[in-house]
Amino acid sequence: MRWAAAVLLAILLSTATSQPVTGAGDPYTSGEHGYDISYPQCGQAPPSTGTFAVLGVNWGSPFSGNPCLVEQYMNAPRSAPPSLYINTGYEDQFVYLVTPSCKNQSHSITGLDIERRAWAIGCSEAETSINYAYSLGVSSIAMWWLDVEIINKWSKSLSLNRFTLQGAVTRLTQTDLPVGIYSSFPMWLIITGVNAVPGNISAEWNAAHSCAPFTPLVNVPVWLTQSTYNHLDHDLAC
Repeated sequence: MRWAAAVLLAILLSTATSQPVTGAGDPYTSGEHGYDISYPQCGQAPPSTGTFAVLGVNWGSPFSGNPCLVEQYMNAPRSAPPSLYINTGYEDQFVYLVTPSCKNQSHSITGLDIERRAWAIGCSEAETSINYAYSLGVSSIAMWWLDVEIINKWSKSLSLNRFTLQGAVTRLTQTDLPVGIYSSFPMWLIITGVNAVPGNISAEWNAAHSCAPFTPLVNVPVWLTQSTYNHLDHDLAC
């Protein structure tokens, strides 16, 4: 059922053209507290605490949509505009959801054919999420985050995972908004195998309740750190 819905979503949104309100730089004030929510919180009242929000675009996997995104967006606190995060992952069958734009862009990527295909998949994950959010009017946002977790499916070939993530980052940066990565050091190492992040990344969001970078050898600032209590993900601006 989820797969069929994902295919339909990609087809319906492939031509969305709404434009975002752009922003630049770190949108968070150090010491402020916020939260991140997505489809699991559908039907629930918004958290009563927090001065900023990060909202999930997808239904837990790439090429899907959070049906409560508009409601969560309207109810989000606005000390800074809400940020959005998208799910990432690699599966061979995602190639059937590659968008024409991302396929065309992938021709200029240096790598093997299978690596260019992975890049196009990541680009398409991002493009489909962008189109979904903008088609719903969720476009006045601060930035994008990529959710990079082992809970989603990835290739055993770590290079394909890296190309997928770079494709997603590249497409998101085309919105002229900052792009960051949410992960932790163990998850990042398992998925990518490197202590480095894709090009054009503005920041990290550490899932391990720390304002230290999860790629300690890379000079990328940490803008958020996450902790979970009372069945909700809470975030602190570093």
